[in-house]
Amino acid sequence: MNTRTAKLSLLPFLMFIGLFLGSGVILQIQGIDHPFQQLPGHVAIIPALILAIILHRKSLKESIAVLVKGAGNDNIITMCMIFLLAGAFSSVAEATGGVEAVVNAGLQIIPAGYVLPGLFIIAALISLSMGTSVGTIGALAPVAVGFANQTGTDPTFIAGALFGGAMFGDNLSIISDTTIAATRTQGVEMRDKFRENIKVALPAAIVTVIVFLLISTDAATVDSEQVQWLATVPYLAILVLAVSGMNVFLVLILGIVLAALQGVIMTGYEFSSLGVDISNGFASMFGIFILAMFVGSLAEFIKQQGGLQWIAGKINRMAEKASRNGNRAQQLSIGALAFITDICIANNVVAIVVTGEISRSIALKHNISPKRSASLLDIFACSAQSFIPYGNQALLLSATFVISPWEAVSHNYYGLILFLCAFIFIGFQKRK
Repeated sequence: MNTRTAKLSLLPFLMFIGLFLGSGVILQIQGIDHPFQQLPGHVAIIPALILAIILHRKSLKESIAVLVKGAGNDNIITMCMIFLLAGAFSSVAEATGGVEAVVNAGLQIIPAGYVLPGLFIIAALISLSMGTSVGTIGALAPVAVGFANQTGTDPTFIAGALFGGAMFGDNLSIISDTTIAATRTQGVEMRDKFRENIKVALPAAIVTVIVFLLISTDAATVDSEQVQWLATVPYLAILVLAVSGMNVFLVLILGIVLAALQGVIMTGYEFSSLGVDISNGFASMFGIFILAMFVGSLAEFIKQQGGLQWIAGKINRMAEKASRNGNRAQQLSIGALAFITDICIANNVVAIVVTGEISRSIALKHNISPKRSASLLDIFACSAQSFIPYGNQALLLSATFVISPWEAVSHNYYGLILFLCAFIFIGFQKRK
């Protein structure tokens, strides 16, 4: 491996990070609304791909072949197809009243004076069913603002509880795009990753609930609309079917069908609208679909020029120096890769896709099970997403609650607790 070529192959990736992150910082300083969304990732990566083609030093035909090979990687295409189905399910469930039903069902169980732990639990359950933190925040935020107004609770705490609960499902859900990315890149079944992941996520959630219980104060009872329990069936069904081990494609297709049927029965949903709603769900995944393919292309250039091997070698050497006992340092290295990458690009799915192959090579070399490496990737990427004020979640909460993104991030206790629990989990594992 030519070390100089390997190092140069990383420049396009650094360029992508610089464009995506740098443009957001500059626009934020200028006071532009939603600054980190003005240059979407799937656009910011195009100049990086052009630079990768130039650095490849082969004919244009050969370079385009590399680009297509990376975009057409089996894992990337499978991931993208699941993204589309997940988007379709969310769109149909929302159109048929499923989201509203699940929200109202959750509101029925909140005891007076316990809005913070109650909201955290509701958000956790909804995000676990929906598989999306942004979707959960979008569904719950308007109601959560009403919680703050009605109970007199500090809106920053309400936002933090919602943020943390939403990230719980983003990290753990079977249909979360981060789970899809982590399991596909590590070659592991979703149910196995779920069982490994919950060992960290559930204790972190319990500690978070205790924290919110300790800081809760007396407040008024929260009102909600009458619950249509039948409308919650599609959410419960996909969770049960996915955990039981059914193929994720079948789970999502059945979820779409069930959501449409309950809409026809319960809300007068017109079946003729199903095609449009599915199409809208597909469209909502357009950006991440294109970005995942382009990231696959960029990764293929780096791989062919030795960049991935050079990074893996550096991280392995650092980990081996840090610890000669077991593979704890290597597990931390996998987490660090995902964490640092997400801090830079503010997208936990992309962070997992970018670091997935390197992490898998580290895991194979140091006897780390695929389910453990997939879990670590997802946990650390989602923890990082909880810390950045320029992520989609923090920006959405900021706009809805009329607070600064920093306030939303600083009150997201679950993200910090999850991060600490991951270290404890790695530190106290049984030695091989």
